[in-house]
Formats: sequence, C-alpha cells, structure tokens
Amino acid sequence: MHERVVSHQDVGRSDGDGGTTRKALVRIYGEGVELFFDREDEIRTFEAMSRHGQGPRLLGRFPNGRVEEFIHARTLSASDLRDPEISAIIATKLREFHELDMPGPKKVFLWDRLRNWLKVAKSLCSSEEAKEFCLDMLDEEISNLENVLSVKNQRIGFCHNDLQYGNIMMDEETRAVTIIDYEYASFNPVAYDIANHFCEMAADYHTETPHILDYNKYPDLDERRRFVEIYLCSSGEKPKDTEVKILLQNIEKYVLATHLCWGLWGIISDHVNDIDFDYMGYARQRFQQYWWRKSDALGCMPH
Repeated sequence: MHERVVSHQDVGRSDGDGGTTRKALVRIYGEGVELFFDREDEIRTFEAMSRHGQGPRLLGRFPNGRVEEFIHARTLSASDLRDPEISAIIATKLREFHELDMPGPKKVFLWDRLRNWLKVAKSLCSSEEAKEFCLDMLDEEISNLENVLSVKNQRIGFCHNDLQYGNIMMDEETRAVTIIDYEYASFNPVAYDIANHFCEMAADYHTETPHILDYNKYPDLDERRRFVEIYLCSSGEKPKDTEVKILLQNIEKYVLATHLCWGLWGIISDHVNDIDFDYMGYARQRFQQYWWRKSDALGCMPH
C-alpha cells in the first residue's frame, strides 16, 4: 500500500557495447498525485538527495514516470522496525537525513499540508462522509494543534514524512540503510518525522488485510527512549536527560498530527485511487486514534 501513489518495476539496461546488463528501476506515476504533492518539487528533492549521495540516482524522465538507479538492497519488513539493531541504524540515518542541506524555504510545511488536504477532502466527500469524519471540526483541531506544537527551540530539519518500512532499504552485507521515496518530504519538526515512524510500526502492508493497524505494536516508552537517545547521540555528543525527555514528549504530541495527516490522505485516496486497498477503513482507524489519544497526548509527560 505505501507505494502510495506510484508503482515500479525492474528492467535490464544494457551498457551499450554488448557487455554486462545492469538493472534500473522504472517508476510509473500514479493517478491523482497532484492532489498530494507537486511532482516538480519531488523531482528537485530527488535530484538534491542524489547530489548528497543519498538514495538512487536519477537516470532519466518521461511524461508519466522516470528511470532510477537500482539499489542492490532489500526493502525492510514490518518486523524489521522492531529489531533493536536495525532500529538503531535507522535512528542514526534519520538524524543524518534531517541535517541535509536541501533547497527551498526552511520553514515548517506540516500545517499548510494539513489545511490543503482538509480542503481537498471536503471537496471530494459526500455530506455523510464529511459528517462521519467530523471534517467541519478539523479546521479548529488543526489550528489548536499548531498553537500547542509551535514552540520555540524545537528542531526543524528536512523530514521524510513517510518513514514506513517500505521506504527503507538495507544492504545485508554492509548493514547500510538507504531511505527512498521522497514524495512527501519537506522541512518539518523532527519530532513529527519520528512520530510518523513510530506510528508506522502499527502497520503491516503485506497481510490479507493491509489496511488494518495494530497499535499494540506502537513502541513502548523504553523503545522510544532508546531510539531518541541513539538519534541524539549520533551527532557525537551525549544529550542531556531534559533534551531526551522534551523530544519524547513532543513526539507523542506530533503523533496526533500524523493521524490527521494520513486520515485525510486515506479519505482523498478513496476518491481518486483505484488500488485495491480499503482507504476509508484505514482513514477511520487514523481518526479513531486521533480522538482517543488527543487528551493524553497533549498532557503527556514521559516518566
């Protein structure tokens, strides 16, 4: 499922003189992507990531897709995210990702995205759907979240915003991790990106019911603290306990924003995407989590 709006296939590519065939990746863009992100922005991000030595190289473009370098690594599975060794590697890699010098204004994009997607969802939904998902209430919810979460001195970095297992590849020999697929990448609070990654631990998109989320798999406080400590330590300095505590607290608050974001994404996708996936069922779970967690998250303090 979280090849969210694209599909891809592997093809052979000749080196031109009858020698060894090399693999490339052909990515075909999905329908309705313009509702979610600007393709030209995504291409610029892809090219900038390539210049930084991150992800695959861009080999060519055509009207509804592109050709990318083939990465000789395996895509992670749902269970990999809970593996302490792999999780530690991801935490270190994510810190590196967040500190990349990327083009564009270095301002938080999250709130504009939420408001844009809410506007699109309202335009596509029937009155019954709008009522079920309380869409008329969400403008105020988004504004309240923005007011609560827009605190000074929080880390802003270049965020992936969709760090689920299908977007992480690992070389089994070197254990090097590559983060791929930058459709939703933008500058945001790093706490939001980590919150989104934690929420993705509830998902397994390779089951018979890929839309079903199991929030019993959401990492417990010890797992979250370990990830955050490794993330912060990867700069070479041991973080203060207060720094760890504040980041953990902010992550739990930004979980609310991730639920709103992907809940709206599910509603929109149900109206524009023909992929065999229960988008509305997925959206319902994300909104349920938002309302269930709201009071605890906004008052949370890790012990």
